[in-house]
This record gives sequence, structure tokens and C-alpha cells, in this order.
Amino acid sequence: MLKAVVLIGGPQKGTRFRPLSFEVPKPLFPVAGVPMIQHHIEACAQVPGMQEILLIGFYQPDEPLTRFLEAAQQEFNLPIRYLQEFAPLGTGGGLYHFRDQILAGGPEAFFVLNADVCSDFPLSAMLAAHRRQPHPFLLLGTTANRSQSLNYGCIVENPETHEVLHYVEKPSTFVSDIINCGIYLFSPEALKPLRDVFQRNQQDQQLDGSSGSWPGAGTIRLEQDVFTALSGQGQIYVHLTDGIWSQIKSAGSALYASRLYLNRYQLTHPERLAQLTPGGPCIRGNVFIHPTAKVASSAVLGPNVSIGEGVTIGEGVRLRESIVLHGATLQTELGDGSGQKWP
Repeated sequence: MLKAVVLIGGPQKGTRFRPLSFEVPKPLFPVAGVPMIQHHIEACAQVPGMQEILLIGFYQPDEPLTRFLEAAQQEFNLPIRYLQEFAPLGTGGGLYHFRDQILAGGPEAFFVLNADVCSDFPLSAMLAAHRRQPHPFLLLGTTANRSQSLNYGCIVENPETHEVLHYVEKPSTFVSDIINCGIYLFSPEALKPLRDVFQRNQQDQQLDGSSGSWPGAGTIRLEQDVFTALSGQGQIYVHLTDGIWSQIKSAGSALYASRLYLNRYQLTHPERLAQLTPGGPCIRGNVFIHPTAKVASSAVLGPNVSIGEGVTIGEGVRLRESIVLHGATLQTELGDGSGQKWP
């Protein structure tokens, strides 16, 4: 039996994604036509033995999130629950705080996925690697060039055993071209080091004279507090992938992720891609159009375009490399009085 945890963060994070996240919570922002975290849930639901998917974050359980969870449970026929942190607890604090819910039922292992990543999510391959050689922590890694690697967690591995020998989060100088993808497979034993960090944080607070143990002691950073500390001790291993991957930290990166997912739809979800039809708009490349959208026949869409719910695209509109959010209207207008039109 397996479980999955998606770390969705909270409104105090993702400031680089503003103003897009003011109206739509970042985890529900549409990427290639569906909410960002639906890609994660789809991948988890396809893993044999998956029994439950948990979302952990600091967002209020408002109507959009509740509505999404209800729809996702029906679509994937899996229990999908949201566990709200009482305070931002870092990438590992929520895992420790909700450890009883994660371990309920005795899962063999559980996936942990950061919400703000785009990937083809090779979860079955990670599970197979874990079963061949069980360890508390298995990290998904990919390669980047020397300058790009400085923006991520860098992994030094034993090339024969794939043990993580050294881990540095966003180093100031080049460490390795293998970077952390923010997608993990943990054994239940992985929660013991998180407990140790929590207890150490409690002791530090008491020595500092801080009042109360929460949320300070509960804030745990997987990367610095666990991966860096345990590297080279035979507990953390890396599974390398050459599949698609990117972070989604800004509007520009959301467009890039949308392109990756739209390209992948040719294999995974061809039904989501718009097709050229008689009397319909001109489609160039990979395009998603929500069924409720109205698109004029003279419009030209693509490549890499995602049209959201209730959108209206007027005559003569030309779109490429775009995500059009729900309810928007795009049409040509008279420009500066010269008689020329602009999109």
C-alpha cells in the first residue's frame, strides 16, 4: 500500500508568481489547461497500490480548493484530503506534524511532491528502484548546466550505488550538475530524522529562552535540515531521470511548463489537444481549448496556447505562447485612429 503527499505551500510563498496568484491560488493555476497540482495527482493515481493522496499546506480551505478536491476524488476514485498547517512549517514540518495521517494504514512507502514543479513524474520507476534497494530517502534528480545548478539543490552521488554523498542547497559555487527535482519517495523510517530535527529545535528554543515550541520547533527544512545532514550516511539515494522537468516559480516558467505538458499530451492525453476542424479556428502546434470557451473561426492559435474556462476569443485574434485565464475576452480593436487594427 502506497500514499502520496503533495506540498502546496501557502499564500505567503510564491511571491514571484504574483499578480497571477491573487485571484487563483498558485496550486490551482492552470498549466496546460488543468490546475497545476492535477498533473501531480494524475501521476500518483496511476501508481498501482496508491491508496490515498494528501495535500499539505497553509492555504485556507476555501471554495476553489474544496471544489477541486471534490472533483478530483470523483475523477480518480481515490481519497484526496487537504491537511492545513496551523502555521507555515517548511518543506518537512508538515510531514512530521501530520505523520499519523501519513502512516495510517501502514503504507510501504509514500511519495512527496512539491506542487511547483513540472515533470513527467517517473513514480513507478522510482518505486521499482526503491524496492530493489530500500532506503529511507530516495530523491529524483536530473542534470543541469553549471550556471543553472546554482539555483537548485545540488547532489553529489556515488555513480555505482547512487548514494547521495553530499547535498548543498543553492550553492554559491559549482558543486554538481545533478539537481534535486523536488520529487521524493520516503520509507516510514524517513520520519525518524524529522523527529530528531524537531526535538533539536525544541532544545534550541529552550536554550534561547523562546516561549512555546510552535511553530519554531515545527519548522523543518527537508533540504538543509535533513538531506544535507544525512548525506554520506547510507540513508539518502538518488534516482536520475532524463524526462521533462522544470520549476514553476514565475509567469514565464508557467508558460514553459505549459509547453512541456502540451507536448506530452500527444502521448498521454491527445483528447485534450485542439484539432483543426472545418469552420473552426486555425490551430498551429499544441493548443488546449476549454469546452466552454468560444473561439472565432478566424482566430489563429498556437503554438503553446491554453484557453481557459469561459474565455471568448474574437475574430482575427492571433495567440501564441499564452495562457488565457478563465472568463477573459480577447478581441481586435481599432488602434490609434489610423484605421489599423491591433490584437
